[in-house]
Amino acid sequence: MSNSFTRRGRVFGFSELAGLSVVCNRSFVPPIPKNRTPDPGSMDKPMTAIPDHSPIDISRRQLLGSLGAGFGTLALADLLHAEQDSSGVVTPHAPKAKHVIFLFMAGGPSHIDLFDEKPSLKKFAGQRPAGADLRTERVTGGLLPAPWEFRPGGKSGLLISDLLPNLRDCADDLCLVKSMVGGNPNHAPAANHLFSGRIDQIHPSLGAWVSYGLGTENRNLPGFVSLSDGGTASRYVRNGYLPGEYQGTPINIAEKDPEKMVRYLRNGSLNREQQARQVEFIARLNRRQLEASGDDPALEARIRAMETAFRMQFAAGDVFDIRSETQATHEEYGSSSFARGCMISRRLVERGVRYIHLELGGWDHHENIDKSITSLSRQIDQPIAALLRDLKRRGLLDETLVVWGGEFGRTPVSESGNGRDHNHYGFTMWLAGGGIKGGLAYGATDDFGFRAVENRVSVHDLHATLLHLLGFDHERLTYRYSGRDFRLTDVHGEVVQELLA
Repeated sequence: MSNSFTRRGRVFGFSELAGLSVVCNRSFVPPIPKNRTPDPGSMDKPMTAIPDHSPIDISRRQLLGSLGAGFGTLALADLLHAEQDSSGVVTPHAPKAKHVIFLFMAGGPSHIDLFDEKPSLKKFAGQRPAGADLRTERVTGGLLPAPWEFRPGGKSGLLISDLLPNLRDCADDLCLVKSMVGGNPNHAPAANHLFSGRIDQIHPSLGAWVSYGLGTENRNLPGFVSLSDGGTASRYVRNGYLPGEYQGTPINIAEKDPEKMVRYLRNGSLNREQQARQVEFIARLNRRQLEASGDDPALEARIRAMETAFRMQFAAGDVFDIRSETQATHEEYGSSSFARGCMISRRLVERGVRYIHLELGGWDHHENIDKSITSLSRQIDQPIAALLRDLKRRGLLDETLVVWGGEFGRTPVSESGNGRDHNHYGFTMWLAGGGIKGGLAYGATDDFGFRAVENRVSVHDLHATLLHLLGFDHERLTYRYSGRDFRLTDVHGEVVQELLA
């Protein structure tokens, strides 16, 4: 059985055709994009036919060419029908989650100081007993105890460090995966592995796969947004060989004014009607180019990017202007740029954005870990707890997967006297919402927190589980590139059923 619907050699994507029925006044059910997992039941269901005996085997450029009103009118029609659902969800089973917020702590936060209490570190402080002899990347010394107390939180009694007292109050919503295993001890390859399932930099990121698989719920905003200080796009939000529309859109959370958060948000020279005419003219030229040259994924991606950018001018002011939030909400989240990122993440989920990547660097604690991890923990503790409470209060946590973690953890042995080296053999990540079982500590590392020894969870297992919660079979969400079908989990990965609610 074919895993895609092809018409005249072209496979339609939902995002490519979103909104066309608004202009054409036709009922059209687009086929599943190339190599995207179909709903098995959809094979037995008749597709909605186009009225007036219009053929279904029509190319995208032909369909665009048939729009007499032009591209600018299409964009304006989308603006007028922004409330209309344009979701393209095609999943083999009912999804538990519709959105993902990935809180990426770049550099490798220390699980030993935050979530994985190890009394043996105090007992053997400064020593290197049997079991604590795992190889480290740099020269390291004896065992370094965590100076923080771990206390139970919530009814579940999950042990969480005093560094994160607010997050500890949300313990019953957290699933601590304490047996994560990475694929590389170096930052860039390990982070590539965490987000793309491979250590090299050519493959699509998790966010791109999610956006590609689920389509969009809001045609006026990107399906995949990247939030960071300075608004520089992280290397881990790339689309890889997926079409360009699935790359993360960078937003600068260091700014408070939406006009500064998104570069060139407004056109200072043309009004809305003039822009629509300009967009229509450029689209007409692009259509001629497509008719002459045939399929051109790069050009089609630019068309869709222009389409989204035009609409985003008028939607961005609403979603990114957190000045409209109440004083109580601002006090709950805090005033840092990371706090703004958490608040914007909730606003993006409310408006249907599929995947939000919120990144905070600085977790590479090779020395002075007591000072650096204290500072960073204060930055994240209040905003993340506020985000979880806010999502829950608004009824959004059940449909939103919140993921926290870095590319690896840290060693229980010391480096430079008071630091910790990289450790990909065993570390902690946590999940919340979106069908995850809260109040759970899953897996375990050894007595010293060096390696995962119980219920090991690989990065591919994590990806398989996240995709499952989003409604996908990770083995069937594929994309053909360079002569083979690629998938996020490569040839690995098992859904960790114990994590599911």
